[in-house]
Formats: sequence, C-alpha cells, structure tokens
Amino acid sequence: MNTGRAMRASRLVLVAVVALFFTLIAIGNLTDYGSNFAFVQHVLSMDTTFRSPALMWRAITATPLHHAAYLSIIAWQILTAALCWLGALRLWRARGSAGAFQAAKGTAIIGLTAGALLYAAGFIVIGGEWFAMWQSQTWNGQNTAHIFLMMIGLALLHLCGAERD
Repeated sequence: MNTGRAMRASRLVLVAVVALFFTLIAIGNLTDYGSNFAFVQHVLSMDTTFRSPALMWRAITATPLHHAAYLSIIAWQILTAALCWLGALRLWRARGSAGAFQAAKGTAIIGLTAGALLYAAGFIVIGGEWFAMWQSQTWNGQNTAHIFLMMIGLALLHLCGAERD
C-alpha cells in the first residue's frame, strides 16, 4: 500500500472510530437515561460547587430545563454520529483517488467539528466555566471532556491534511 492510500485509510478509520464513539454514547444515554441525566442536573444546579453567591445566580434548578438540556446533548450526539458515519461512507467511496478523497471530506469535517464543539463549548466552556463544574468533587467532567476532545481533534487535524497519490 502506498503512502497516499495508507494516509487515506488512516483518516477514514479515525472518522469511523469517532462515529462509533458518538453512536455508543447516544445509545448509552438513551438506554440508561438516568445515569448521565444526574450529571447534567447537578452541573446545571451547581449544587456541588463552592456555592459562591457571586456565581449561584447562574444555576438552573428547574427539572424541565435539565431534561431539555440533556435531550439537546443527546440530539447533538446523534447528529454528530450521523454526520461522521455519512462522512466515513463518502470517504470510503472516494478512497481510490486523492482528489476525490479531498473533495469528499466536507461531511466528515462538519461531523468532527460538531463533536469537538459539544465537548469544547458544551462541557469545558459552558459546563466547566459558566456552571463552575470545575469546583465539583463529584460532578466534574472536564478531564473526560478533554480526553474526548483530544481524540476528536486528532481525527479532525489528521483528516484536514492535504491528500496525495
């Protein structure tokens, strides 16, 4: 296998791994709704933070809003999985030619970016900073979000490299 084909195979496999990752996360969240719902509920309620009066006005304590936020996260995960699977399929179909593969990257790039946004904006910025998740000993998902973001970012960076035959 020449280097160009090996690079395309590597890029394709990484996109498929991220697609599988988001598929499994979404299935887990749908079939075991309560486990991660508790995480969302505690983060939004800010009930395990330092409870600084200067920050507590940010807390969302209404259960219907917790469900809306969690369902939005699950929907984003499903959308990300679908985009990554569609992107992987398009890359698979174009794998024989560097030019065709380059032209087929768009959907996978959008899917990977969607996944990166969920963990960067959703969990690190909004959850971690706005809702002070970093202060919680129990409901701090920042380390996990960083691991997920690194995996997705690696796939995205690798995919965005120039193609050659």
